[in-house]
Amino acid sequence: MTQPRPSSDEARAHLARTLIATGSEDRAAFRELYHLTSAKLFGVVLRICGDTQAAEDVLHDVYLIIWRRAGAWEPGRASPITWLATIARNRAIDWRRAQKVRRAGPIEDASDIPNTAPDAESELVAAGERHSLRHCLEELEPRQSEAIRTAFFDGMTYADYAEARGVPLGTAKSWIRRGLAKLKECLDRDA
Repeated sequence: MTQPRPSSDEARAHLARTLIATGSEDRAAFRELYHLTSAKLFGVVLRICGDTQAAEDVLHDVYLIIWRRAGAWEPGRASPITWLATIARNRAIDWRRAQKVRRAGPIEDASDIPNTAPDAESELVAAGERHSLRHCLEELEPRQSEAIRTAFFDGMTYADYAEARGVPLGTAKSWIRRGLAKLKECLDRDA
């Protein structure tokens, strides 16, 4: 009689316990971890390396890394298999990069580097557009102008902006949305 297969939740919990025990330098747990995960991790590594022998060598390195770092795994941050597969993937990518030999040819064979600097006309158009944008931003209410500048020029997310200003997220989004509508009207008028 065969035993029923454990559910995916049970398997994940078992793998988590095994990884935690491996982090405590439990050799039996490490053997169990290898038994549970080696086929999957080998598949990840083989797909990246493209060579069976290389994949076997990389997988050996992966398990050495796992043995040393298992205690650093945090159960709340990632599932055990995701954490293990990330280590395998990163190690295989490192191996792949190390295999690339860069051979330089004679300088005469190099193609010309295109000049990507904008021409004078493009510079004038861009300067005019910047001037119009500054002018239109000044026409907005100060909080709308600040919200747009912060979100689009400083790269702050709407949520971060709302938190920094102590306002609800919906309010911050509303300021930005209304400001963008007025900004568009102004830019269309100046065009």
